[in-house]
Parts: sequence; structure tokens; C-alpha cells
Amino acid sequence: MRRLPIVVLVVLLVSALLVGCGGGEVQEPEEQQEQEAGDQAEVVKTGLAVQTVLNKSADAGENPGLAQTDSTVVAVMVDGNDKIIKCVIEAVQSKINFDENGEVTTPVDTMFLTKTELGDEYGMRVASDIGREWDEQAASLAEYVEGKTLDEIKAIAVDEGSYPTDSDLTATVTMAIGGYLDTLETAVAQAQELGASASDELSIGVTTTMKNSVSAEDDKPGLAEAYSTYVAITKDAEDKITSCVVDSSQGKVNFDTSGKITSDIEGRVKSKKELGDDYGMRGTSDIGKEWDEQANAFAEYVTGKTPSEVAGIAVDDEGHPTDSDLTSSVTMAIGDLQSALAKAAEK
Repeated sequence: MRRLPIVVLVVLLVSALLVGCGGGEVQEPEEQQEQEAGDQAEVVKTGLAVQTVLNKSADAGENPGLAQTDSTVVAVMVDGNDKIIKCVIEAVQSKINFDENGEVTTPVDTMFLTKTELGDEYGMRVASDIGREWDEQAASLAEYVEGKTLDEIKAIAVDEGSYPTDSDLTATVTMAIGGYLDTLETAVAQAQELGASASDELSIGVTTTMKNSVSAEDDKPGLAEAYSTYVAITKDAEDKITSCVVDSSQGKVNFDTSGKITSDIEGRVKSKKELGDDYGMRGTSDIGKEWDEQANAFAEYVTGKTPSEVAGIAVDDEGHPTDSDLTSSVTMAIGDLQSALAKAAEK
């Protein structure tokens, strides 16, 4: 008769020890897995990728010569489970004309707007079977890939022209998406932990000029150059930049005094970050740093600041920084970076 109370006492002691060691309710294996997955998902990476081509450029003839630079830009936030948390898709199409004498006919002070900035002026709505403009379709595609892994995105069905065929996507997106998905894949591959949180806002800013373009001369080819600067930022609820990634590209098309293109327009144009040391800034830099190194240093410097603080960074007449805490790592002109970041902050 004494065994029953002893057994009860042992059970009570074991229960007390379990509660004492666990500090509360004992988690089931499923609950532990969910918590571990949640902890992993809090790790957020920020990525930016750019793909630029020149293959729609054409010689001058019956029609004016055309140097066309098409750049696709994608920014992503990726969690620890390799899922896209947020995505922004942008593009810029820069068209520079020249005549049969090799004269640049587009004003060199032209600033090219992105397709999102153009809105209805881009003109896709009238040609769209679903009556949607480019910016609307790009936003829908970005929303569609959010919550998906890269493998799931690669599995999105497209036809031979890279147009989507999934009915749940074609209701909002009918433009070709192959280039956007390729750029997105690169953005995910390049994403890094830079300080962003899942709740932050993600945005892209782009500035494009043609200020370096010149007409052809007898002993010197003409140059039509679309010079783009890209900035992706994440911002928290207090309007502070929590991560920043920057890049730049130069779409260069050469032509002679007869308006004939003399440079290769078939290959993909590498961005300055992709070029690395091949860009060639290190040799002319007072601090011996390449463009990509200075760009990364600028991005790190502005992280933790508000966009208005970035706009207030002191520069000289040529746009070079003068703050001593920045000039130790960045001596190149930063005006375009500031302008692109300001655009990103407005979105």
C-alpha cells in the first residue's frame, strides 16, 4: 500500500525538475523547428544587380543613327531561408541620336528618366493586351516573386520569347520577363547582410546622363554614352538608411563621320562593380582605391544616416567629398550617387 504514494512523489519530482530546467512549457519538436526557422528568417540580405545591352543601336541612314542603351535593374531583400522578402524592378532606356555626318543631335544635357518615372509616357499601355503600363507590370512581377525561392522563380513558365504562360501571372504581366528574372537571379546571388530588417522599405534610384557624348571628327570617333548610377537602399520607420548598395554603368557607342557605328554592340556591358580593377580608377586615385571599393565605402558611410543627411554631405565644386571622415576612403565625385539616393528615398 505504500508503493502508490512513493510513485506519485517520484512523478511529481520529475515534473518539477522538467519545469525548473525548461523555465516553462516544454516545446514539442515541431515547435522547436518553427522557432529555429523563424530565427533564421530574421537574417536579411540586400542585393542589387544591373544588366545593360546596346544591341538595338543602329547606323545613321534613312533614319537618324541611334545609340540605345537598355539597362535592367533589380533590388532584392532575401531572408535566411533564401526567400525573396521584397523586390523592386526598374529599367532605363537611353536613346541618343546622331546623323550621317557623325554629329550628336540629342542635347548633351539630356537626363533620361527610368521607365517607372516615365509612367504612361513610356507607351506600353496602348500595346498591352491587358491594358497595363510597364511600371504596373514591373510592380506586379516584383510582387509575384516575393515569398518565393530562387528555384521557384527559375521554374516560372515562359514561352520561347520569354513571355510568361502561367495564368496566375499573365493576368497582370504579359511583357517578356526573361531579362528581369536573369537580373533578379544575379541580385540574389550578390545579396549581403548589410544591416536591413524584414520590415524595412526597399527602393531603387537611378540617374542617367549623356554629358560625356561628343560628335565624331576626322581623326576621332564620336561617342554616345549613357552614364547611369544606381542606388538601392532600405529604410526603417525612422527614415534611417539601414543598408545601401550602389553601382554604375557606361553604355558607350562609337561612330565615325559617316554615322556608321564602329564599336561592338552585341556584348553585354559590364557594370563598374563587375569590372572591378579593369575599370582602372586605382591608378589615378590619390588613395589607391578602385571604383568598386570607393562605392562600397560610400554605401557603408551613408548607412545609419537619413537621406537628408546624405544630401548634406559636403562636396567641392566638382562633387568630390570634403569631409575628412569620408575622404580617407572616398575621393571620387559623389554627386550622382547623392542624386540617385535622393530619388530612391522619395519612393
